Amino acid sequence: MRKVTIKDVAKEAGVSFKTVSRVINKEGSVKAATLEKVTAAIKTLNYQPNAAARSLAGTKSYVIGFVYDNPNAYYVVDMQKGILAECQAQGYELLIHPCQFSSPNIKTELVELVTKSKLSGLILAPPISESSEILQALDEANIPYSRIIAGNTMSDSKQVTIMVDDYHSAQTLTEHLIELGHKDIAFFCGEFHHQSTPERLNGYRHALKSSGLAINENNIFEGKYSFNSGAENARKLLKLKQRPTAIVACNDEIAAGALFALRLEGVNIPDDISIVGFENSPFSQQTWPELTTMDQPTAQIAQTSTQLLIENLKGNGTTLTKVFEPMPIYRGSSAKAS
Repeated sequence: MRKVTIKDVAKEAGVSFKTVSRVINKEGSVKAATLEKVTAAIKTLNYQPNAAARSLAGTKSYVIGFVYDNPNAYYVVDMQKGILAECQAQGYELLIHPCQFSSPNIKTELVELVTKSKLSGLILAPPISESSEILQALDEANIPYSRIIAGNTMSDSKQVTIMVDDYHSAQTLTEHLIELGHKDIAFFCGEFHHQSTPERLNGYRHALKSSGLAINENNIFEGKYSFNSGAENARKLLKLKQRPTAIVACNDEIAAGALFALRLEGVNIPDDISIVGFENSPFSQQTWPELTTMDQPTAQIAQTSTQLLIENLKGNGTTLTKVFEPMPIYRGSSAKAS
């Protein structure tokens, strides 16, 4: 069968193909009665707009790029799900571009990606989204983007900014352990070029200080956002003269690695050491016991980021900054201090 075209829809609805185009692009300048006729025609003919063809036919592009450098496959997949859901709802295509944050050519790479692929804009994930140099390069090239960052302070940027309140989330997790009677609590870091690491570390510090507990720098372990890093730091923790009774891990993958290594050493979780993670990724439910964590709705964050970017591209954007506050999920990995 011949593929249905925009002209077929126009004929079915009794309008010009330019009117159909305005409806598809959600330009907001179409009368309600006309919108209803065109929508009915699209449904009757099962017309599927082609974003690439629309981009070639006009001056506007209908492709969004997702740029990331993150080894956590669960995070990346959830991001893709959220972005793709909104792109499909808005008639956009998605181009996925993994890259190396540490590359000396990263700024040029991203600018050329947009210009050569004729992208409408970019969704930026940490740590790329938190680099002032990269953002400056994109701003100078007049490239629209939506960035996802750690923080809770309203941004004055004219670009879309989605923030995750890691500071208060880590504070909540640490206070949970303190309420359970833990006074000697360790913190396992991720990489510091991810802003989430200092934000979560500072939240942990604030909780201890507010509760009148001393901050023992020996209990703060530098590391990476990986399973192996959690396992390695857990083995280091066991060598301390004064062993902590609880661990706040910078994410669930670190926490899962710590739990695995400690159980191999005969440490009972949570009776001997409580462990809490962050993000509520599948790692949090693949351990035994399952991890107490903060529920970070990554797919929802990504979809909102995409929605606000597209609204901004259309000139309809009124919200440029939104803060997500993860919620605690209490599971079996945390218990009263013995």
